[in-house]
Amino acid sequence: MPISSRNSLSVGFDALRANPLRSLLSTLGVVMGVAAMVSVLAMGDGVERFARQQIARTTDLLGIAVTPKLSTTLDGVTVRRDDIVRFRSRDARALGDALTGEASILLETVGAGPLSADGLAQPRGLALVGTLAPQSAADGFTLVAGRWFRDADTAVVVLDTRAAGIVAADSARPDLAVGRTVRLTGAEHAVVGVVALDTTGGIVPSAGARAMLSGSLTGFVPVDDAERAIAGTRAPRFVVIAARIEDVDSLRAATERWLATDYGPAWKQRVSVETNQARVEQVTSGMLVFKLLMGAITGVSLLVGGIGIMNVLLAAVAERTREIGIRKATGARDRDILAQFLCESVAISGAGAAVGVALGLGIAFLAAAIMRAQSSAPVHAAVTLSTILVAAGASIAIGLAFGLYPALRASRLSPIDAIRHE
Repeated sequence: MPISSRNSLSVGFDALRANPLRSLLSTLGVVMGVAAMVSVLAMGDGVERFARQQIARTTDLLGIAVTPKLSTTLDGVTVRRDDIVRFRSRDARALGDALTGEASILLETVGAGPLSADGLAQPRGLALVGTLAPQSAADGFTLVAGRWFRDADTAVVVLDTRAAGIVAADSARPDLAVGRTVRLTGAEHAVVGVVALDTTGGIVPSAGARAMLSGSLTGFVPVDDAERAIAGTRAPRFVVIAARIEDVDSLRAATERWLATDYGPAWKQRVSVETNQARVEQVTSGMLVFKLLMGAITGVSLLVGGIGIMNVLLAAVAERTREIGIRKATGARDRDILAQFLCESVAISGAGAAVGVALGLGIAFLAAAIMRAQSSAPVHAAVTLSTILVAAGASIAIGLAFGLYPALRASRLSPIDAIRHE
């Protein structure tokens, strides 16, 4: 009577328990291979996350600039356009609805104007940004006093701590500027808030505005009300900021579709859409090469463990030839023997994977701690579900692949010859 596959699996596990030292030694190769894979992938994910944070913080690679064209060329002469596109906050909402994917939208106009107030002996130069109302400190601001302005507000301004200290005549108490009236380019504005500005990061202001604002007294006004505050105001522009560098192309395409819908087929004559396409492609391909390299390095380590499994199983087949013959003579089918040895192989690789994952994560976190101690880079190992699944899947695949030949060899033995084997 044929022996069930469940009994074959049970026999396979019994054989592993009967030879604990051999099972341990064969598992050791898989443990080291999986540990190497997990540690390298976890460190790779951490380094990639750090690199993405640096890209978002210090570059404009994630940005898509949508800028109205101020001039056109007629008969070889550059002349100012009389139909300049002027984006408003309502356009920002419409564009946000049209985008597919996670993105931040900045609508800004950058300029400067004289700051005057009662008590100031002479006007001070103020860098000004007309922008959408910031939402949080993640936008590059930390609210010190008062409140953020709202898009519907008019004749209001939010000052940075240095400008507010000058208005309050007390650099140690910039909050005293809240509620006072200042004059920007001659127009009166109420100070509604004071912020500490981080010009090295955040989505407001954009990367293009940070260089101008760095070191300057700074103020922010609602973009729809910017003309009264900023001398010689230019038309506001959009900066669409992708959450990931891989999303830049799709967001650019969605932005261009929105422009074509709102401004017709000739929108390219009135608006320019720009990205750092070449650098985006370089960064994307660099990250892909990095992942492939890490996979290749760890794959070699795991292959060594697979070869160890195959050698151990081939030795087991040679030692248990008589046992295999008896089992086949009493009703075991070829597929039962095949399942038995494949079960042994997968059990070895599975146990090795479990231990290897824990060991690999420990190595990754230790290596990250050493890197942080030896450098100023805040690199942390990243534990992701994909890393665990890749390690588990690779170990099972190695167990099946390298256990297949010994299992086939055992299943094809002739019962009579196997029983007579000494």
